[in-house]
Amino acid sequence: MGELSAVLTLAHRDVVKLLRDRTRILADFSFPLIFIGILGPTLQAGFGDAAGVNLLYFIFTGVLAQTVWQSSAMGVISLLADREQDFSQEIFVSPISRYSIILGKILGESLVAMPQAVAIVAFGAVLGVPFTPGQLGGLALATLAVAVPGGAFGVLVLSRLESQRQANQIFPFVMLPQFFLAGVFNPIGGLPPVLDLLSKVSPMRYAVDLTRDVYYGAAGVAVFDLPTNLLVIGAEFVLFMLVGTAGFVRAERNR
Repeated sequence: MGELSAVLTLAHRDVVKLLRDRTRILADFSFPLIFIGILGPTLQAGFGDAAGVNLLYFIFTGVLAQTVWQSSAMGVISLLADREQDFSQEIFVSPISRYSIILGKILGESLVAMPQAVAIVAFGAVLGVPFTPGQLGGLALATLAVAVPGGAFGVLVLSRLESQRQANQIFPFVMLPQFFLAGVFNPIGGLPPVLDLLSKVSPMRYAVDLTRDVYYGAAGVAVFDLPTNLLVIGAEFVLFMLVGTAGFVRAERNR
């Protein structure tokens, strides 16, 4: 119960911090809506109509997964701010598991990403993206399944960094290539061998593919089937948690 209480307390702290940060709220909600509202209809008019496919739906599912994954991953940057303010030292000397501390942080950032997912789905409905009750329920579960390993990926990256300034410089280089390698805006079938390999080792790819599995069902839009994507995402979460937490705790001890 003590471990569970610690996890929930740390998660609650991140949710409260979001509610007090109006700038972050505005940025978190604006960029995904711009991508869907401008890029989706533009590509549909330029390419989708000619090809006979609806790129608005395709981009909607990609941006939904990308936003939740990135929000959760980048949210754990505050672990470095906590380190610089010595808050992390205070929680790491508390009698709770290091993994509970990291898990609480990931859970908090995953909950922070949920309002963004709701806003994206609502905006998609306004633009004409159709939903069935089954799709909405599946997307709700998929966003949770995407957010948690996204946060674990953030911990993995941050375990190798020393300051929040470094994180702000490195994260765009980590995230931006994955937008295209994961197929957020573009199909990734038939890529050249080198790009195909990079795409397969891109963690965001499976988050995007999982979301399309849920939305499109058996329509054949997703690259892998639902069980395969869930298996890969689960394995990623375990790997990122073990390596990332060990690295972050080692960095704390060496300070």
